[in-house]
Amino acid sequence: MGAFDWFWKAMGSSAERNNKKSKGIVAAAEELIPELAKLDDAALAAEVRGTVAAGAIGDKPRFLAGLSVASQRTLGMTPFTVQNQAVLRLLEGDVIQMATGEGKTLVGAMAATGYALTGKRVHLITVNNYLAARDAEWMRPLVEFFGLTVAAVTESSSREERVAGYRCDVIYAPVTEIGFDHLRDNQITHRDQTVQVPADVALVDESDSVLVDEALVPLVLAGSEGSQQATGQITAAVAQLEEGEDYAIDAEGRNVFLTDGGASKIERLLGIDSLYSDEHIGTTLVRVNLALHAKALLVRDVHYIVSEGKVALVDASRGRVAELQRWPDGLQAAVEAKEGLDVSEGGRILDSITLQALMRRYPIVCGMTGTAVEATDQLRSFYGLHVSVIDRANELARFDEADRIYATMEEKNAAIVDEIAHINATGQPVLVGTHDVAESEALADALQARGIEVNVLNAKNDAEEARIIAEAGDTGRVTVSTQMAGRGTDIRLGGADERDHDEVAQLGGLAVIGTARHRTARLDNQLRGRAGRQGDPGLSLFFVSLEDDIVKVGGADEQVTAQPDATGRIDSNRIQQFIEHCQRVTEGQLLEIHSQTWKYNKLLADHRDILDERRTALLDTDAAWRELASRHPQRAAELEHLPDGVKVQAAREIMLFHLDDEWSEHLAMMDDVRESIHLRAIARETPIDEYHRIAVREFKDLANRAVDKAAETFETVEIDEGGAHLADAGWKRPSSTWTYMVSDNPLAGSGNSVLSGIGNLFR
Repeated sequence: MGAFDWFWKAMGSSAERNNKKSKGIVAAAEELIPELAKLDDAALAAEVRGTVAAGAIGDKPRFLAGLSVASQRTLGMTPFTVQNQAVLRLLEGDVIQMATGEGKTLVGAMAATGYALTGKRVHLITVNNYLAARDAEWMRPLVEFFGLTVAAVTESSSREERVAGYRCDVIYAPVTEIGFDHLRDNQITHRDQTVQVPADVALVDESDSVLVDEALVPLVLAGSEGSQQATGQITAAVAQLEEGEDYAIDAEGRNVFLTDGGASKIERLLGIDSLYSDEHIGTTLVRVNLALHAKALLVRDVHYIVSEGKVALVDASRGRVAELQRWPDGLQAAVEAKEGLDVSEGGRILDSITLQALMRRYPIVCGMTGTAVEATDQLRSFYGLHVSVIDRANELARFDEADRIYATMEEKNAAIVDEIAHINATGQPVLVGTHDVAESEALADALQARGIEVNVLNAKNDAEEARIIAEAGDTGRVTVSTQMAGRGTDIRLGGADERDHDEVAQLGGLAVIGTARHRTARLDNQLRGRAGRQGDPGLSLFFVSLEDDIVKVGGADEQVTAQPDATGRIDSNRIQQFIEHCQRVTEGQLLEIHSQTWKYNKLLADHRDILDERRTALLDTDAAWRELASRHPQRAAELEHLPDGVKVQAAREIMLFHLDDEWSEHLAMMDDVRESIHLRAIARETPIDEYHRIAVREFKDLANRAVDKAAETFETVEIDEGGAHLADAGWKRPSSTWTYMVSDNPLAGSGNSVLSGIGNLFR
């Protein structure tokens, strides 16, 4: 009995029974394929549509057989038996685990087409913009074969393209674009301004990444206020501070603190009496702390890069540039000032939603990934999702070598270079997974100094990602990549066209090298999975040092001793077990963070649902006019001469302005509460209970204030045939908006660098 079989049986899961049932349906479908292959296109499409009634699939074998024939006819791709099985499990609402290279792109398109044929609109959520555009175009013939529509929504899509795209049956898009469009739609004042329309299904590619790793990342919409942060003088002063003397960083590298001497030095440099006076504590001190965090905790080429005179954030989970994203404006300004760049315009948070809350808005969520089993508990606990493991079409031939452990990071790095040089000398292709941009470039420099040609794939050249990763399996290639670059792009032996496949297979296939263990074994397995595609040979090997972050964090309270050899290598089962223990500790920390953070976020998510219902009522009815007219009947009578449409829209804009304004204030206030809530424990109060008590009280006040302020505005603002002149009265909506993401996970830093403290600051 295999480990996973035992796991499922021990847990009493029905997954194995479901898979057996799916295999029976697939077998029946494959018997029908010759019959359906004789039909012309119109008859085949009609045959498949005929299996659907009342929004459900009646004859599943015939339905699946028809999809398979259509796939062969439109794409030239005949689904494997295991791919058809995966399609069925997706249509049942599962998260499926399929190994890398087993054809998830086709599976996703077939399942999305299946859902669409039952009358459901599908958001097929991809890892990035490139894959959304590529897969929508690639799979378009299959979807359109059945008279359905398909589109991609990406970062470069215009408003008109988004409006049209979201009204298709199948929409390919990154989760961030869907989330940001949702937030923007929550700022509209007339229904015809809506970009999105509701979707029934979220089919999530790399679902463990979206639903677990990044689940608590808040997507934030901010708006301009027309003010600039006075950061230059403060940044210059903070730049003169010395670590250990003027400021200290905590043991986990998540927070930085001014010493008394540092505070005195800042006061002297800025020419002020006290940072802690009423005049400066809410302004100058805040900016000093932001500048200090930018100096001490944010590392260029790790957390951000500078490109074309601008700061570009790096997505910690993938090592890619986080397009059109920024930190909260105070921190963004501090980093820009630190780098001597033009400081961005200041602003305020207008709205925010976590990926987890966004995903829970879909009636049906399903997904696919290469590493779902390890995330089973989280998927079940937070989404009620089940995992189905889909067998490989061909048996795994990859060799996973035991970790090579070294005493110091310097010795480990030297060994990595030696190993890559050794493998490269044979012609076997090598893919190296690093943890940040700086590490990838340092490794590339070291390899080039040895005369080895290297393709570097990191946040500085992500536009080349797909091309570089597709060629990573060619003879003699060495590709150094940050994090999980190229997910969704197949690495074929012998290059993208597999010209030299057999030659590379003879050499041992693709060799994958990890420069450090990740904070969860699942991320290690994602990297490993790049080798051994569809039964090809391959190798995976991880290097670890006792100075790596995972060891420092996971083994913080433990002391280990070992005797390294002359190269610094430690060959000890006890130390190997200790490394695995450290990883389990960090996994446990992440689970605890997820659980605790969700408890804080859930109440805000519930409040958001209430707010959305209120917004919908104001947008789609004349509720705003009725409420305001009942509060001020005399004012309503004065406006009686205006057309009904003008009056209703004027009242709507007034109500929505104050509702949105109060919600923005509520988010800022609850952020402040979250920052200081740990102090409640000193008073022997439970922080989460106290947070909930405050949130409920403040949200109730928010609703009352919004209505009261709207009533005051209704009585005084000018309203004529042109509507309500809110801007003339000082009630101006932001002239521009932007988006950014804030990590809510203090351990989401890089593997071999200072852990990020920004999530801790702004959550």
